[in-house]
Amino acid sequence: MASSNPTPAPLSPAFAAAFARASGPARTLRFDAFMALALYDPQLGYYRRDQLRVGRHRTADFYTATSIGPLFGELVAAASAHLLAAAGLDPAAHTFVEIGAEPTGGVLSGVATHPFAASRTVRVGQTITLNGPCVIFSNELFDAQPLRRFRRDASGWREIGVRLCDDGIGLSETDLGPAPSDVLDRLPPPELTPEGYQFDAPLAAATLAAAIAAQPWHGLFVAFDYGKTFAELGHSHPAGTARAYFQHTQSNALLDRPGEQDLTAHVCWDWLANALAAHGCAAPTVVSQESFIVHHADDFISEALTRESSRPGISPRKQALMHLLHPGQMGQKFQVLHALKPISHIT
Repeated sequence: MASSNPTPAPLSPAFAAAFARASGPARTLRFDAFMALALYDPQLGYYRRDQLRVGRHRTADFYTATSIGPLFGELVAAASAHLLAAAGLDPAAHTFVEIGAEPTGGVLSGVATHPFAASRTVRVGQTITLNGPCVIFSNELFDAQPLRRFRRDASGWREIGVRLCDDGIGLSETDLGPAPSDVLDRLPPPELTPEGYQFDAPLAAATLAAAIAAQPWHGLFVAFDYGKTFAELGHSHPAGTARAYFQHTQSNALLDRPGEQDLTAHVCWDWLANALAAHGCAAPTVVSQESFIVHHADDFISEALTRESSRPGISPRKQALMHLLHPGQMGQKFQVLHALKPISHIT
C-alpha cells in the first residue's frame, strides 16, 4: 500500500520508545491507538503537554471561537439560557459544564455574569462525572478524538495502521488487512465506493458522545464542532478528512512531530446525534454556528449592537460578532449539535 508519508520525519527518542512499548514486537498500531498516544499520552500527548496550542500567536497551532474574547462565551450562555427557557426550564437551576476546556480557561472565562447556578470545567485527562440539571458544553472536543482509517481496494475495505520503521526513528503507514467485521456496518457500502477512497471513521467521538449522554444528568447538550453527515463523509471526501495543524499551517503529514502537532478530523454528525438519542436526548439537531447564534441569542445580539451603535466605526465587539457569524468565516465552517435531555430519561 502506498504511504502518504514516504519520507518519515525523525521521531523524538521519547515518542519512539513509547510507541515501541505500546506496539510490542509487531511495532504496529491501529491509527486510533497511534492518535491516542500522540494526543493524550500523559507525558507525551499533544493535549497533555504544557504548551501554547490555541490563539493567534505564531507559536500556537490553531485558534477557535474562544480566541476572539469573551463575546463567544456570552453568546453561548445567552443561547443556552434561551433553549432552556423555551423548554420551560430555569437556567438558574442548571450548572454549566464545559468538557475539554484548555488549561488556560474556558468559554465563560472573562464573562462577567451568566444566568446559571454555577459553572465548572472538565479538563483533558479528568474523569467526566455529570449529574443533576446541567448544560453540557464543548467546543471542538469531538473532532480531536482518535479515529480509525480505512481504504477501499479491489477486495473491499482495508484498515490502515502505523508502523515504527526498522531504524526506530520514523513512522509509516501500513496495511493491517481487511476491515474487521464489527466495523463494516459503519463504513460506506464497498460496492458504491470507488477504489482508493479513504474513510476516516470518527468512532471514538461517537463513543464519547454516548458516554456523556448516558450519565445521570438532565438539561441541555450543546457541542460546537465541524463535521459532515455520513453520506458526505462516504462520498465527498475521497482522501479522508484527517489533517494536522502546526503553527497555523494545515497539512496531511499526520505522522510528523507526534505529540507536537494537533491531529483532527470531521465528526460524523449522524453518529453523534444517534448516540445522544439512544440515551434519552430528544430530537438532536445540527445547525450552522451562524444559525444557532442568530436564532437562539437574537435578543442578546440586538442589545449588544444597540450598546455599540454609539461607537464610531466597527468596534472590536462588532468585528468579533462578524467573525463568529459571517458565512465566509466561522459562521458556516462550524456547526452546533444541540439536544434537550428530559429528567424522565435519566437511567
